[in-house]
Amino acid sequence: MIKSPAWRALPGPAVKLWLELHTRYHGGNNGKVFLSMNEAAETLGLGKATIQRAFEDLQEKGFLVLEQEGNWYHRRAHEWRLTTKPTQARSGKKAATNDWRFWQPEKTKRGSKTDPSASSVVPFENPKTSHGSKPEPVRPISRRSIGSETEH
Repeated sequence: MIKSPAWRALPGPAVKLWLELHTRYHGGNNGKVFLSMNEAAETLGLGKATIQRAFEDLQEKGFLVLEQEGNWYHRRAHEWRLTTKPTQARSGKKAATNDWRFWQPEKTKRGSKTDPSASSVVPFENPKTSHGSKPEPVRPISRRSIGSETEH
């Protein structure tokens, strides 16, 4: 799992949160692992917005599933299911779903579809115009000089 693209794409706060959720799992409570955002922020020493993003990252990458939303007014935290652990059901244990195995990073387009020799990336001179002054180099010509040219 640690070598999977999903795990390697997790930011540090999400890894901390995942480890904290695993400390609350005791073998028979998967799907009913309780941890509120406020408690996670306090326990892990992170901001609430960071914790919210960490929960979202874990869900998006398939490490965590929200089974039951909490209720602020009734003081109930969300109930989470860890996809890496089996779940106890009435009919017996259900195997871990390991949803993280199906996550893949978005493909990024690299390079250009045009021929690299067809156009210059950085011009060596300012564009020539029919009127105006003489073309100058884009980068200044450096002169090596020892000391300063004027006295102090």
